[in-house]
Amino acid sequence: MLKELHIRNFALIDKLDIDFESGFSVITGETGAGKSIVLGAIGLLMGQRADTKAIKTGEQKCSIEAHFNLSAYDMKDWFDENEIDFDADDCIIRRELTASGKSRGFINDTPASVHQMKELGEMLMDVHSQHQNLLLQKEDFQLNTVDIIAHNTKEREEYSQAFHELHDAEKALAELKNSISDNRKNEEFMRFQLDELTAANLVKGEQEELEQEQESASHTEDIKSALYEADVLLNGDDNDIISNLKQVCSSIESITRVYPHVEELSERLESAYIEIKDIASDISSTLDDVEFDPERLEYINNRLDTIYSLEKKYSKGNVEELIEERDRLQKAIDAIDNSDEDLKELSAKVDTLRKKAQQLAETLTKTRTKAAKTVEDEIHKRLTALGMPNVQFAVELTCNKTEDSSHLTKDGQDKIAFMFSANKGMALRPVSQVASGGEIARVMLSLKAMISGAVKLPTIIFDEIDTGVSGKMAEKMADIMKEMGEANRQVISITHLPQIAAKGSFHYKVEKHDTESGTTSLMRRLNEEERVQEIAQMLSGENITDAALTNARELLKTHSLPLP
Repeated sequence: MLKELHIRNFALIDKLDIDFESGFSVITGETGAGKSIVLGAIGLLMGQRADTKAIKTGEQKCSIEAHFNLSAYDMKDWFDENEIDFDADDCIIRRELTASGKSRGFINDTPASVHQMKELGEMLMDVHSQHQNLLLQKEDFQLNTVDIIAHNTKEREEYSQAFHELHDAEKALAELKNSISDNRKNEEFMRFQLDELTAANLVKGEQEELEQEQESASHTEDIKSALYEADVLLNGDDNDIISNLKQVCSSIESITRVYPHVEELSERLESAYIEIKDIASDISSTLDDVEFDPERLEYINNRLDTIYSLEKKYSKGNVEELIEERDRLQKAIDAIDNSDEDLKELSAKVDTLRKKAQQLAETLTKTRTKAAKTVEDEIHKRLTALGMPNVQFAVELTCNKTEDSSHLTKDGQDKIAFMFSANKGMALRPVSQVASGGEIARVMLSLKAMISGAVKLPTIIFDEIDTGVSGKMAEKMADIMKEMGEANRQVISITHLPQIAAKGSFHYKVEKHDTESGTTSLMRRLNEEERVQEIAQMLSGENITDAALTNARELLKTHSLPLP
């Protein structure tokens, strides 16, 4: 439950430090006093969008911090999954916003994303504002309500997995059919292209080798002339380099005994002689190998012409890309040739998954059908107690089955509609179409009370859910909220009705004050006499009469509340 709330520089609030208790609490205050500001601050903690306009004028930063006691709720797994320290007695959520637009969130002093704050916030608090009455118009809210009462989380998860598997398989089947259809339209041309590329006998690296060989063949005479000249210089009959170098070696070697200083030179010359003689031999061999082969050159030119033509035709840059195109065409042709078998196999898979999803959808329908009766009985009982003796409430569950899976959605095969009639003889119609504002408020409170009994939600905040009701009905609504506040749950109601305010175990007031620096909103817990004054003012207006004071004391006494 919410233990503490600390707000700094948010909207009209300079500083707010307030403690909360378990059970049923009420918050009152004049219109515009700042109750919505407090809710806005709580909304930021629950991951709502931050706006720099919320920072108090003249300040550079605002912060909202809340402390929760989670000892009665099993939430450790969520903290472990998100790698956040868990403190059951004091869970701290903080949100900071700077004038530069930077927003930061923290959970137990660990930086947290907006998604994490929203996810945890939904586990900790349910804030019901007036606009949430519009949820009665939404089918997914009505379906979710029935599912909560059905306790069918396991069945929903199993169905959801099966539905997504079916959806993926149906998508793959549709893509395969489209691919086969497109390929068959171009089958003849694709086969021609495949035959052409296959007949070319393309080999990786072939183009580079041929281009190098072509370059050499085109300069045979130049190559042979250079090699011949080098061979003559090295091995000629007169004054050749090899013979001269041999003589040099002999001359130097002859004086090594009498002049040891040239011994190293002699060794180096001998090494050079051996190396050059070896080079000369290789040049002679290479010279013998160089021959001009016009037939080979013609083959090379024709082969390269074929490769270049294919590259241009298929807009490819090299032989490797042509080979990839050939393999792609082969794969497409294979798919056409095997299409009947592939279609048969994938269609069978879709049929199997469809049957599985349908069976799980049927299971979901059974849980919902049973829960729908529970919802009808519970809401009828609560609405009767809230001053609707002739009320009719029904959960209309329909399923328009089809031969294929088109009737299946991510939530199953069911459509839910809450049907309502407040008066005898009036036909049931969708609740959002026929219920008045006060009736919708009572329906929503009844739904929330029913859901709170099925879900362990620590804190529930009602923002003027009593709109459209008064007097005795307000007291009955307060009784329901007080009942919800029992069993270690915290219920907070923002109200304008004294009948509801008097039933709170704890009473807080939001008020606005004008100061030299501007207008400021404050919130404080009222003591016994302050509660009397506040409820009297709610009864009689700004001018509190003795009768209003007496009535206020009687209200508080009647409800026998332990005044703070």
